[in-house]
Amino acid sequence: MKLPPQDWATTAGGVAILAALDAASGATRLVGGAVRDALLGVAVKDIDLATTLPPAEVMQRLKLAGLKAIPTGLAHGTVTAVADGLTVEVTTLRRDVATNGRHADVTYTTEWQEDAGRRDFTINALYAGLPSGEISDFYGGLDDLAARRVRFIGEPLQRIAEDHLRILRFFRFSARFAGDIDAEGLAACTARANDLMALSRERIAGEMRGLLQVPDPVPALTLMLRNGILKPVLPEISADRLPMLARTIAAEAACGVAPDWRRRLAALLPPDAMVAQGVASRLRLSNADKVRLALAVVPLGDTALLPAAWSLGSEAVLDRLLIAGETGPRVGELRAWQRPRLPASGRDLLARGLRPGPEVAARLAAFERAWVAAGFPDDVATVTALLDSAVTDV
Repeated sequence: MKLPPQDWATTAGGVAILAALDAASGATRLVGGAVRDALLGVAVKDIDLATTLPPAEVMQRLKLAGLKAIPTGLAHGTVTAVADGLTVEVTTLRRDVATNGRHADVTYTTEWQEDAGRRDFTINALYAGLPSGEISDFYGGLDDLAARRVRFIGEPLQRIAEDHLRILRFFRFSARFAGDIDAEGLAACTARANDLMALSRERIAGEMRGLLQVPDPVPALTLMLRNGILKPVLPEISADRLPMLARTIAAEAACGVAPDWRRRLAALLPPDAMVAQGVASRLRLSNADKVRLALAVVPLGDTALLPAAWSLGSEAVLDRLLIAGETGPRVGELRAWQRPRLPASGRDLLARGLRPGPEVAARLAAFERAWVAAGFPDDVATVTALLDSAVTDV
């Protein structure tokens, strides 16, 4: 099997980088996800090259070729090459010297199989020569890729002990490729689930984000919850919420709404804003994501649609509708709605005789409530009447 032609490799930047790093001789090859996805016919997002050249020589060769070389991870042998807008990560072949479950101490090697042996799954340990397209497969990755099977390289329990994040990666990739789950890998992840507690919450959040963004994460999550994988770090997620997630995914598809991991995470949580805020804080999510999660978990109930969109934002209301499984006209009405501008300000109230101070803000808030309840009118007569009422009503 050969790698399909890669468009980036024929661009001026790609040609320059590959020539500088002597790819034609086999000293530098495409590796990992770029090979895996290209073989699956999926658009390649990140371009990673592996090389027998030491990092210092990689830097020197790129600079001599007039290309930009950024020492982004020299401690681990990684240099970022930039040419004509193309960005490529270049990493010298490595083998692990010591691991502690979160990171590894490495040394460089010139043996391709040693480098492959330290990678997590067989489908991520494929190399492709350029421009030849010849595939190097040391651990049966091509067969696993054909079967859409995620399988650890080596003994799964040991590989997880080296890097605990591999537990979540196992399920994320299994969800993405939707093949039969590897029983040995599942057993190892189940046995070592408590190892997740040693990981940074940011790393856990990143993997959960990726898992929830795949088209259908429900089968993988079902296995995770059945085997207690998430209990050590996300005990708030329980199997009885999986039907809500399935309903959300179906509603997204029916309405043509792009999948969103925050909405899907909200579907998995109890309808309690405080619980959602706690989960968001534990995962070190951004303030914006924390607010969105807390708003999304609360059902819309009988609240009027557009007034809710005015006060909460269209995004939050859409999340609530989709989590509730709505696909009807209310979703269309919300998506077509353009938030209007409040047609009055404190100056309009001052012009009606109010004195500056807290009373102005209170009366303006009263006007806003009445205006929203009236359906956001924009004609002068109605707005004037509402302003007059806001000033005179006690």
